[in-house]
Amino acid sequence: MKLYKNKTHHIIAALLAVLGLSSCSEDFLEPNPLSFYAPENTFIDEDGMRAANITNLRNMRYEWYGDGAPIITQNIFSEVAVEGTTDKSGPAQDLNLLILPDKNLNSVNTNRIGWYWYEGFKGIKYANTVITRIDDATYPSEAVRNEILGTAYFHRAYRYYNLTQCFGDVPFIPGEATQPKLDFYSNTRESILQELKRNLEFAAQWVPDVMDKGEVNKGAVNHLLTKVNLALGDFDDAVASASAVIDGGVHKLMTDRFGVDVNDASKNVIWDLHQAENKSLPANTEALLLVIDRLDVEGDLAGGTSVQRNAVPLWWSGFNTPAGNRGTFDDPNDSFGLIQKYGRGIGRCRGTSYSTKHIWKDENDLRHAPGNWIDMEDIVYNNAALVGQGDPYYGKNLQLYTDDGLNILCNDTIRNYYGWPQYKFAIDDPERLKPQGGHSDWYVYRLAETYLLRAEAYFWQGQTGLAAADINAVRNRAGAADVTEVNIATILDERARELYYEEPRKAELNRISFLFAKTGKAAYNGKVYSMDNFSQDNFFYDRIMETTDFYNKNAFTRHGDEYTMSPHHVLWPIPQGAIDSNTGGVINQNEGYPGTENNQPPLTNIPEIF
Repeated sequence: MKLYKNKTHHIIAALLAVLGLSSCSEDFLEPNPLSFYAPENTFIDEDGMRAANITNLRNMRYEWYGDGAPIITQNIFSEVAVEGTTDKSGPAQDLNLLILPDKNLNSVNTNRIGWYWYEGFKGIKYANTVITRIDDATYPSEAVRNEILGTAYFHRAYRYYNLTQCFGDVPFIPGEATQPKLDFYSNTRESILQELKRNLEFAAQWVPDVMDKGEVNKGAVNHLLTKVNLALGDFDDAVASASAVIDGGVHKLMTDRFGVDVNDASKNVIWDLHQAENKSLPANTEALLLVIDRLDVEGDLAGGTSVQRNAVPLWWSGFNTPAGNRGTFDDPNDSFGLIQKYGRGIGRCRGTSYSTKHIWKDENDLRHAPGNWIDMEDIVYNNAALVGQGDPYYGKNLQLYTDDGLNILCNDTIRNYYGWPQYKFAIDDPERLKPQGGHSDWYVYRLAETYLLRAEAYFWQGQTGLAAADINAVRNRAGAADVTEVNIATILDERARELYYEEPRKAELNRISFLFAKTGKAAYNGKVYSMDNFSQDNFFYDRIMETTDFYNKNAFTRHGDEYTMSPHHVLWPIPQGAIDSNTGGVINQNEGYPGTENNQPPLTNIPEIF
């Protein structure tokens, strides 16, 4: 399997120099000195332009990889998870105190809001280099030129989609800046989305149906176009763009066993779909877009996914047996192989009771079946010292309470006690004696999500029967029973079951919240929302308060920090550094945060290219 175009692989190092890959500071538009690797020496032919697009593919990976991966921030600013680091202050728990424009918004130890801002605009800069210089190069045909341009449009749209959903109005940068520019102004979210739609419609005409695994194909373009159509309220177009993927003949839901464990009768297709060795297989017709991470690939990500460290509970500490002895240990030589099986989790991305318990009502759902899903009661007391202590609970399953039910046996139920999807997180980590989640490709888009996006478009159109059919295509693959009634809760619940730790959950929940405010359609809670007071009263906040058990229950961490959230957290704060460095213009701050007194009416037209 090819990971990249062979003819362009040798240019990657040059592009990193040209594009300033390592920089994420506010000088992201600072031009580099001319050299052998200057743009006019690099972006001259098909190879150079393709390699520029590959740079954006490379950077796309970082959302799901490494300690404190940015995807965690998407999860904890939604109803599916909270920040579970309970032994210190600083992580995003007391949001009213910590989520402010001048706080640390880009750290493994706090949150990665700033990563989405700066990495988003970095990706936009790279895409704009191709878009602006598209006609400076020579191509074997117009089709090749348009494919490369369409791919660059996709990468720019991918970054702007997340920015507009999570931050709202942001500056739109139409092209490459060849000199420092410090006079940006915010554009309306709507105007940016309209431009993304035009760009993606062009891309859908020219990007091929079939590309190497890990590269952008037509299915990925139409999938993103569907999200943009939904965000704009263009529901007929959303159905059409989703149907182009679902009915296009290239991509199909995986419903039969396949891949590395195909002969293991104890596994099932849900397990197969998420194994590291299977994601990029030619037989996997469900994958629309993947990011590639291999131990032996040049430029691989140090440490791989770290998903077991990030999202598995701290099961190996904090538990006593009913006899009063320490019950679990991160011993790589224990008789049960628990550390190799589950990894050394620290519970940073702590699934809520909503996502780990409440949505799992169907006992036939393979996504929550024994082996695929792990509950704490599936783990056994593995501390070898228990044998010498004569503790009869050695090897027996964990229990939360003493036998009489009067005393709790776990000293931190936030960080240490919750279930997780083992079928997604079981990733070999040969680099560590105590695994954290090793190298694996990861899904950016899957066809299952396309079905759920089309179901949502049908819902907004009032065609709930068609919406149910699309949801049931996903549910039936997992062995779950049909749904017959559909509202947004039905769709959000199914997304949580199917796409946990894959989708940018906050971006999608925000998109839906914007739609309720834009359309005036009553939500299932009976409320009608408006754009006039979006940051004071929105579906995002009400949904989290309704479904979760932290921000609405006066929950405190072991360290003493309270979980707090306010309606204005529907939009993230614009980092203060971005506003302050823009000395010649005005980047608006979102309502609810300091600095809104300096806002100006946002632009409604896309700026001219520089």
